[in-house]
Amino acid sequence: MESAIQIVGAVLILVGFIASQRGVMSPHSLSYLILNFVGSAILAVLAAMHSDWGFLLLEGVWALVSGWALIELARGRQPADSSH
Repeated sequence: MESAIQIVGAVLILVGFIASQRGVMSPHSLSYLILNFVGSAILAVLAAMHSDWGFLLLEGVWALVSGWALIELARGRQPADSSH
């Protein structure tokens, strides 16, 4: 069961990434940020459960950054665009 949850988390992140790379989804869109936040949060929790510190660092930061961007979007602010 835990492996299935891991796969769901990874697939959520990958769907957003692939959609962004194909130009189907903006990396600043609500759907992209939700996919990244939920997927990385799932993987961070699983990493913490297994004391997998490197993976927890990666996914925890990924979740925090995605979560912060979601908060900014909810406040009516567009998340920072790194291309400018």
